[in-house]
Amino acid sequence: NMCFFDQHRFACGDWKWGHFRQHCNREYRTGETCGMKLIMQTVPVSQKCKLCDKIDTKQRRRSAEEDRINRWKREGGKFRASIDRSYDMIKSLDREIYDLRSERMRKLQAV
Repeated sequence: NMCFFDQHRFACGDWKWGHFRQHCNREYRTGETCGMKLIMQTVPVSQKCKLCDKIDTKQRRRSAEEDRINRWKREGGKFRASIDRSYDMIKSLDREIYDLRSERMRKLQAV
């Protein structure tokens, strides 16, 4: 016997624990759970999780920077400093996206 909790499943497939629902018979002290979690019910959530939202936002920013670079290149070479700044921004966004994806994989593997 374990203690039961709700599970919230996001549109991206990730999930998080929800509210506590039922104690098991291993309860040691009043108000405490045994530490083992089982799912009482899965609650679908229509949005993506916060990590996926952050990844999507950074990917949109990266795409916008690429679009700006392509526009500046079509307009001629007078925007060299801006192009270089945008390339630096893309490198930074790539690192952040990689870190967020790594964090997401760590969370999925920790289960």
